[in-house]
Amino acid sequence: MSNPVGNTTAGFHEGELAVQQRAGMAQEAARLTGMLARAQLRGGVTRFLADRTFAAITARDTDGTLWTSPLAGPPGFLHVVSPTALEVRTLPAEGDPLHHLPVHQPVGLIVVEFATRRRLRINGTLPHAGNDGLQVEVDQAYGNCPQYIQNRHLHPVPAPLGEEPVRHGSTLAQDDIDLIRRSDTFLIGTTHPTRGNDASHRGGPAGFVRVEDGRLWWPDYWGNNMFNTLGNLQADPTAALLFCDFATGRTLHLSGRADLEWTRPGIAGDDDRTGRRVHFTPEHLVAGRLLPLQGDSVTAAPDNPPLTDQHSAQ
Repeated sequence: MSNPVGNTTAGFHEGELAVQQRAGMAQEAARLTGMLARAQLRGGVTRFLADRTFAAITARDTDGTLWTSPLAGPPGFLHVVSPTALEVRTLPAEGDPLHHLPVHQPVGLIVVEFATRRRLRINGTLPHAGNDGLQVEVDQAYGNCPQYIQNRHLHPVPAPLGEEPVRHGSTLAQDDIDLIRRSDTFLIGTTHPTRGNDASHRGGPAGFVRVEDGRLWWPDYWGNNMFNTLGNLQADPTAALLFCDFATGRTLHLSGRADLEWTRPGIAGDDDRTGRRVHFTPEHLVAGRLLPLQGDSVTAAPDNPPLTDQHSAQ
């Protein structure tokens, strides 16, 4: 996420540049600077958004806590109003920490089509939020590669017959740990003091996110070398994670702090041999059934690296 909110100056910020340099990928990343130009939602991007049923949004709640929340709706719920305006014809579910979403703040969206392993990142600001949905003033929009996206077909499901309580807390329960350890996908939200909020996708084999002593960690994988997420964490450790059980619609929202650790490449748990892992400490959590979509079958992404430590068996 590299375009200052309300500023058309493109380019990587200091956190992204620092991680690119440390990883030895500065030249490779520089070739992608053109992707960061001011967004124009046209042509294929408009058609891609029109057919989607799942997205996630990163924003702050009324208390200023950062969260990443699912957005779901029928095809057409993501509607391009103009080349720089996106209408989201839904809201985070009742009970979601972002259900009452404050306006005039930066937001990040990640739109994913799991069946075709495609995704689009959108960053901008939120001028409107009401009962009719959200409106995003778009600063950036660019696609990411299909790496590590598990193939699954999602379909809408009705709300549960009886209201299921939404649990709030700060400590992981065993059900939360079990959900994390069987997950092959999560969404991560990060932030930057002047560039705003960002939402991104992470995927791997079930068990790639480890849980130890109430904290999470996962190895970083090879990607596009832009390091938007890690660059944000370099500047601000605030982070929000969203885990979805696509078989049941259950969700786990986590908000806390994440830190990048540089390790010796190839040590136990460095599954893709990047020499990087992220540690996350939860500070707030919300658990419930807040995803009105289900997918009963999944085909693992062909580029998932194998787990390389003892935690793969847990």
